[in-house]
Amino acid sequence: MALIFRAHFALIRNPRINSKGVNTSAPMGFVNSLLEILKKQEPTHIAVSFDLSAPTFRHEMYKEYKANRQETPEDISIAIPIVKKIVDAFNIPRIEMEGFEADDVIGTIAKKAAAAGGFQTYMMTPDKDYAQLVDDNTFLYRPSTKGGIEILGPKEVLEKFDLDRVDQVIDLLGLQGDAVDNIPGVPGVGPKTACKLLKEYSTVEGIIENVDQLKGKLKERVSDNREQAILSKELATIKIDVPVEFNEEELKVKEPNKEELVKIFNDLEFKTLLKRVFPGEAPKKVTPKPGEQTSLFGGGAPAAKAAPEEVVEEEIEILIDTINSINKNYRMIDSEERYQELVDYLIKQKEFAFDTETTSLDSLVAQPVGISFSAKKDEGYYVPLTLNEEEDQKILSHFKALFADEKILKIGQNLKYDIQILDNVGVEVKGPFFDTMLAHYLIEPDKRHGMDTLSEHYLNYKPVSIETILGKKGKKQKNMRDIPASEVYEYACEDADITLQLKYALADQLKEKEAETLFNNLEMPLMETLRLMEKEGVNLNVPSLETYSVTLAEEIVQLEKDIYALAGEEFTISSPKQLGIVLFEKMKLVDKPKKTKTGQYATGEEILQGLKQHEIVGKILDFRQLNKLKSTYVDALPKLIKEDGRVHTTYNQAVAATGRLSSTDPNLQNIPIRSSRGKEIRKAFVARDEDHVFMAVDYSQVELRIMAAFSNDEEMINAFKAKKDIHTATAAKVFKVAEEEVDADMRRKAKTANFGIIYGVSAFGLSQQLDIPRTEAKQLIDAYFEEFPAVKKYMDNVINKAREDEYVVTLMGRRRYLRDINSRNFTVRGMAERNAINAPIQGTAADIIKKAMIDIQKWMDTQDLKSKMIMQVHDELIFDVHKDELDVMKSKIKELMENAYEMKVPLEVEVGEGLNWLEAH
Repeated sequence: MALIFRAHFALIRNPRINSKGVNTSAPMGFVNSLLEILKKQEPTHIAVSFDLSAPTFRHEMYKEYKANRQETPEDISIAIPIVKKIVDAFNIPRIEMEGFEADDVIGTIAKKAAAAGGFQTYMMTPDKDYAQLVDDNTFLYRPSTKGGIEILGPKEVLEKFDLDRVDQVIDLLGLQGDAVDNIPGVPGVGPKTACKLLKEYSTVEGIIENVDQLKGKLKERVSDNREQAILSKELATIKIDVPVEFNEEELKVKEPNKEELVKIFNDLEFKTLLKRVFPGEAPKKVTPKPGEQTSLFGGGAPAAKAAPEEVVEEEIEILIDTINSINKNYRMIDSEERYQELVDYLIKQKEFAFDTETTSLDSLVAQPVGISFSAKKDEGYYVPLTLNEEEDQKILSHFKALFADEKILKIGQNLKYDIQILDNVGVEVKGPFFDTMLAHYLIEPDKRHGMDTLSEHYLNYKPVSIETILGKKGKKQKNMRDIPASEVYEYACEDADITLQLKYALADQLKEKEAETLFNNLEMPLMETLRLMEKEGVNLNVPSLETYSVTLAEEIVQLEKDIYALAGEEFTISSPKQLGIVLFEKMKLVDKPKKTKTGQYATGEEILQGLKQHEIVGKILDFRQLNKLKSTYVDALPKLIKEDGRVHTTYNQAVAATGRLSSTDPNLQNIPIRSSRGKEIRKAFVARDEDHVFMAVDYSQVELRIMAAFSNDEEMINAFKAKKDIHTATAAKVFKVAEEEVDADMRRKAKTANFGIIYGVSAFGLSQQLDIPRTEAKQLIDAYFEEFPAVKKYMDNVINKAREDEYVVTLMGRRRYLRDINSRNFTVRGMAERNAINAPIQGTAADIIKKAMIDIQKWMDTQDLKSKMIMQVHDELIFDVHKDELDVMKSKIKELMENAYEMKVPLEVEVGEGLNWLEAH
């Protein structure tokens, strides 16, 4: 059961949902764990034990046992019988016993196995409680959440828990209790205190007998909780005398039931796992040599991968197609006559898919090695290039009119890349466009959008892997320029063919999900706008970054010295392990420091923020921030400059499920702006020359305006219409004072509440953000909803509607699917509810700025301007503006952005200018 829960929650943010809508995360994770054991460890005997729903003897002893556990998520309830069927199909015995837990069954079998025939038994579970069962023949085999395995024998258990004997694990659990199982233990006694007591008095009973020797609060706690400590020890004790038989013959590893397992895996759509269980079971085909070609187009000729003359019969059929199992008409086009014949064929089509093979993944420097086309299912044509500029221009000249024809729909997967590749060699590609990656992004925003993944899901077809052509990733991987066209053409044709087929499948899905308008009017036009921005790039002031790097290095060295002085020793500050020992063992900053799952002290940002009152912690946080600034931005940015002397980010249109854009190399969205040190980085982004200035245009509080529009809250709407400072206006309402009486602290709290409400913040979350008691945070939220009841009503309504639809929608129709909104599990449901509140607001903000970008680019294209739109960051657009065009750019961009979408609340932008980004912002 622990493995099932672990697999489910490991994929909670990106669950595996099959075409029937079933969450298959838990079965998939369980099967992976099982195969890891069967394939790598090769056990002689195996069994699987499950907990049953009936109460156990522990519930009879203590009614509150496991009482605080939340209800099992529905997806896990559905998964458990599926996993049991899988175990049965593997011909692995399931051992269950009413009145007992799986722990007891496993403990009993392990001990009986050792007694019966000297077996060495490995108990596979993430549950540390099993450590009490470990002996010379019984080991705990713990899978780590981060991958890898921890095997604990007696020596490792004693080291891990700091005990003298293995059986003391039970006493340790009895003393410290277990919040997950609701075992009470002795209040105030943690692992360190428990271990210390056990070293002195051996057992829980020994401690109780010697309670008079204890002192202070500890004596009081043990004395007051004697019976509870004994009960807790009993509850934590794994039984080793459950009435189950150890049948050596029955537990021997057997061959799986192929027929049953194939049926289950096909139903779950576990194609890759099926191959792992039964490698080489796919039907093998013998392909005849292609005959004489009678016709290049129309499918009448023999295929590159022709139908087999003979099929080798297999015991089972793997229900996924590949290039070897389907008739494919894939051709190489490599002569003047054929170029023209291909163009004549394609120019008559309403649509075709194309794909480029290139020398690099960097679209701005890559050169095309070849272009593939497909206009009919299972057909493809590959035009190899030579990388000789003169020869390639002759070849490409045949296709320029085809790519420029605005009557033909061009289909591609990640089209922005391919269009830029052709732009590099002087071929202009004009719309209309259909990008299968972006189509799927609108259909399933939380899923992966790669072509191979989509092909397996929608077409039940596994494409040829790029590694088949180039070799495995790494230094030895070949470049596409080094591979003969005869070895590439089938792979390349397949890419175009699969993309075309995906278009057929996804076009219907777009219609069904009511996303056609958003796709055609927003995402597809934006693709070209982003390409132009990426191509333009931005200028960097490298000398200023180099100077700043030296300054940061000096500050980091000084911080190191200060930290060493406060700690009283030198250590590696960036090592969480060493830092934890210094802060929590040597300096003892807290009584009960948190630990990570690996047993190290937790020293993450959140932990240290709560300890800022200690001088050393403030300096450690500064040390981390400066190191990150220096390595991630100050030193890294100059290395990203291309041959044209500019930095060119890549905008990712299909990453953030909310609809927001992200960017890489550099990640513009994460460039720090709040700290004075971070602002120095913005200063390094400069206008291209003396004739240009930076202009930054930023939507003012756009998400709050959208919240006001969604909720129809008159108070908020009127405040925005009157151009009031919304945070001051909110503070005045919440704290019940006149606006002129609002002080800086009130405004700060109101601002945090304003933005927190949008993200569905809890009283606990708000208390942490504002560093105030939780009761005060709750009062602030209650007062907020009292003054803005329409906001509360909107939030309740949007959650209730989401429960019905299992999705929420932006003003422009972008959907965010929330499959966990009806979960009985509080944590899972809470995350979905917060997304229900925030996604329509954040998504609408994303849609608005995208619409503005399209409108701006359209206008700029008609004006023949020297100015360029060069960056988009959150709610801000940045322009490289020629000084002669500054006035017209200011007024027109402001107009276009404020009129991008009409709402009850007016949109407002702030316009700034300067020689660099910081000045303009």
